[in-house]
Amino acid sequence: MRRRLFGSVRSRATLGATLVVAVALLAAGTAVLLSLRSNLVGEAGTQAERSAREVAADLAAGTAYGRLSLDDDDQPVQVVDADGRLVAASEKLERISGTGTDAVRPQTPGGSPVEGDDDDDDDSGSDDDQSLEPGEIGRHTTFHDGSATIERETADYRFAEVHVKVPGKGALTVYAGAPLSAEQSAVNTALTVMLIGFPLLLGVVAGVTWLVTRRALHPVEGIRGEMAAITASEDLARRVPVPDTHDEVARLARTTNETLAALETSVERQRRFVADASHELRSPIASLRTQLEVAAAHPELLDLDGAVADTVRLQHLAADLLLLARLDAGEGPADTRVDLAALAREEAAGRTGVTVDAPDTVEVAGSRGQLGRVLANLLDNAQRHARSAVTVAVRRDGGRAVVEVADDGEGVPEADRERIFERFVRLDAARSRDDGGAGLGLAIARDVAVRHDGTLTVLDAPAGGALFALRLPLA
Repeated sequence: MRRRLFGSVRSRATLGATLVVAVALLAAGTAVLLSLRSNLVGEAGTQAERSAREVAADLAAGTAYGRLSLDDDDQPVQVVDADGRLVAASEKLERISGTGTDAVRPQTPGGSPVEGDDDDDDDSGSDDDQSLEPGEIGRHTTFHDGSATIERETADYRFAEVHVKVPGKGALTVYAGAPLSAEQSAVNTALTVMLIGFPLLLGVVAGVTWLVTRRALHPVEGIRGEMAAITASEDLARRVPVPDTHDEVARLARTTNETLAALETSVERQRRFVADASHELRSPIASLRTQLEVAAAHPELLDLDGAVADTVRLQHLAADLLLLARLDAGEGPADTRVDLAALAREEAAGRTGVTVDAPDTVEVAGSRGQLGRVLANLLDNAQRHARSAVTVAVRRDGGRAVVEVADDGEGVPEADRERIFERFVRLDAARSRDDGGAGLGLAIARDVAVRHDGTLTVLDAPAGGALFALRLPLA
């Protein structure tokens, strides 16, 4: 079930989109929380520093400890001398941590609470404190995080540490805190919103992606269903639906239909070929069988010449069918140099009424056997239709070799000049099969020419007959 669920494109797309959005939201949420906390903590630190410097300014001005304004309810303040004794603090402060001392009640040098000013001039303290002049406040502020309890309410604070040197009191350190409750409240609110909103947003993203992907893949499901029906019915005339869009799915559907059309044409051509081949083979086989049966019953009536002629015809037809089968299977021509002039003279030798005009060497790359078969088929066709003469011309025309086979017969009607290259086609219905052949010669010649990157066309000959022009790339 799990493999089936995540095996679909829609499920994987939905899961992928949801994960990407979840990672993006997590990163963005983390950045927002960190930025929000940093800003709010910075504001608390600024407020704490302002309070600490106000107290330090009062001390630098000579204000006594007991007269310092330290009664802000939400801002605990401590003043510590160079010996670490608490000399002044907020009155309502009950507990504190994160500062230089945990004491919340001022102490005298002897250990008793401070009643008034400590007039002893104490110049002890840190090196930084000793560098200050009397009445001078340190420029640097150090921040600490801690907590404090004021009127039984404990909260977290951001403490600012400021140094000041007071005449008659020595180096003092002021700690002032600003509450972090606003920062904590804002961060908690933002976190709560994210924890509630992010799952809802992820659910919306997953739902939208699921629906959009379903809509986008609906045509693909239609194509798949139609292809399954075509496979089951073996009806190659059917076509898959093409969506009314201009996207990849529409192009897939059109390409699929083009493939089906090509497959239908190929299968139909193969069926026609098998039917025509069986029909062509039936006649000479039946004739040969009849002659053999007559000869078996009446040896004196044996037509040996007819039997040999039928056997030769069967041999030629089988050779033609085998060559067509190899060409249909995609057999490519050999990459050898062939002199068409010499090949034309060789094929024309011994034929009555055939003249060859090939003064120069004209070489092409290909199969000598297949090209020789083309010339032989063209010469056979020309001799069957010529009144008296057949002419073969071999020449160069730019980057191509041209072989022209012309006869002085009746020619080929313009409407039939492509149909004659179809298999098993005969224009002369009254001509006997023995005289006219099986109708495969020109089809074989055209297929061989195409597989040699060439063309084979028929035109009107100067003498009034047909002129077959074979054009091939020069080697």
